[in-house]
Amino acid sequence: MSIPWTMERMDVPNPPEKGETGAMETNRRNTAILFIVAGSYFLLGKLIGYVSVSALLLIWLGLYRVKTDRDAKGYFVLVAGAVLLFGNYFTLFLAIVLISLGWFLIKSQKVHRDNRHVRKHAVVDSIRLDSGAWTPVNTSRWSLFSEVRMDLSLAMQEEEEVTFMLQGFVGDIDVILPPDYGLRLESNMLVGRVAIGGEKDGGFLNRRFWQSPNYEHCPHKMKLIVGCIVGDIEIRTV
Repeated sequence: MSIPWTMERMDVPNPPEKGETGAMETNRRNTAILFIVAGSYFLLGKLIGYVSVSALLLIWLGLYRVKTDRDAKGYFVLVAGAVLLFGNYFTLFLAIVLISLGWFLIKSQKVHRDNRHVRKHAVVDSIRLDSGAWTPVNTSRWSLFSEVRMDLSLAMQEEEEVTFMLQGFVGDIDVILPPDYGLRLESNMLVGRVAIGGEKDGGFLNRRFWQSPNYEHCPHKMKLIVGCIVGDIEIRTV
């Protein structure tokens, strides 16, 4: 006596394609970044206040929009963050300005040990060195809001090495670096981003030391020292 039997077809799920795997990894990474940003926001909010943290985020977002889109919305967000930060804490803001200026003078004297350098103070500072030949010199500049565009391929440098120091509250620095020019970067930012080639590093309490691989062997060099509360630094190699 035979017992009839049947085999049911079982549906086996298809393995995810490469595009779907990449999308899943991107979603996981974005979720992790969201958790980190949210945790940092609450932590800094407890330390310095949520209004201050929100203002710093607005300033950073405005700076990013100005740098990438170059539209009026970026400036509006930047000004809104500055008003929010300085309007509610004017006494604190004034104290920070005085401390920052004092520290700038001490740092400038330490970096430039002689008087053969350019020193400037400004509320808003815009430096455009990307449209024609220019001569790099030892420089110290302090400002509340600063924008720097520097093309080192156009530099007609007389000295072997110069030091360019920039300090203040908000800084946006864009540098074009040719292969035959040496650059050493020292940056300290409370909130900001540093992009060098395809490598990007951003976040809170961002401190970065970097120098071009051929720095010691280049005929001309620059030490770029940046210290600000909110900043965006981009170095593009050509």
